[in-house]
Amino acid sequence: MYPAIKIIGLSSFNQQSFIQKMLDSGASGYVLKNATREELTEAVDKVMHGHKFLSPEASAVIRKNEDSKIPVITRREREVLGLIAEGLTNNEIAEKLFISATTVDTHRKNLLSKFDTPNTASLIRQASQMQFI
Repeated sequence: MYPAIKIIGLSSFNQQSFIQKMLDSGASGYVLKNATREELTEAVDKVMHGHKFLSPEASAVIRKNEDSKIPVITRREREVLGLIAEGLTNNEIAEKLFISATTVDTHRKNLLSKFDTPNTASLIRQASQMQFI
């Protein structure tokens, strides 16, 4: 409703899934609760000037996961992935999410590419191993 409002997540969780979910939801920054006063001030200053800010620990977690080839997927791709894992067809997923079957197919193809898998069975296995589902 208010796109001009800037959000900085303040959390004790330093896990990639929490950080990524916060950023995917539109936050401009992520700071851990053990942050110093200087770090909080820097976060607010950077975000207010239109930049993104991650605390050093959160940044290290994101970098580590990028280095280890863990794909970054959108919230919609995560929804589609979960429904694929439940065994739904493209048409059933489309009905459930109120999107076209072609859009579902595009998400499926993007997921196959991001996970670097040749088929849906491999996609589900790999996504499960990486705890996406």
